[in-house]
Amino acid sequence: MLTYFNNLDQTILFFIQTNFHIPILNKVMILSTVAGNMGFIWILSSLLLLINKKTRYIGMVTLGALILSTIMGEGILKHIIQRPRPYVDFPSIHLLAGKSTTYSFPSGHTTTSFAAAYVLTKYLKKFSLIIWIVAITIAFSRVYLFMHYPSDIIAGIVLGLICGKVILYVYEHKIKNKLMM
Repeated sequence: MLTYFNNLDQTILFFIQTNFHIPILNKVMILSTVAGNMGFIWILSSLLLLINKKTRYIGMVTLGALILSTIMGEGILKHIIQRPRPYVDFPSIHLLAGKSTTYSFPSGHTTTSFAAAYVLTKYLKKFSLIIWIVAITIAFSRVYLFMHYPSDIIAGIVLGLICGKVILYVYEHKIKNKLMM
């Protein structure tokens, strides 16, 4: 069964490598990955929300989701699973972006993007489409740039959504009630 999933991962990865690469998309994917580096775009969004008293709560919850997702993905799961990145398994592939020093599973870019997007779209409904497009583009860029297998991305999506949901629950049912007292 594991062999089947590894083969499927590789098939999808190489399909994207063979059929999707065009110069303009190369630039978009590199820019997307850079925006997602260390959660940059999501941290920046959170900090901007913290400035305004009306949106401060949203910024705090989003930062909470980013912290939890980073701890779970980068701090725990990557070190337990220790999956090599695709470019380690297939060193002959030409990379468009620099190599990472961490493991592959789950995708940290994806995990933080989906954790932040989950929280942000809960409160900023009119920006939902833009937020999800950014999160999905960052996630796809990781496979496009040969930094992750598709299953790393799927795991990052699931983990990010779980982290976003957990943080929302904690803030809305535990912390918000204490702040109101």
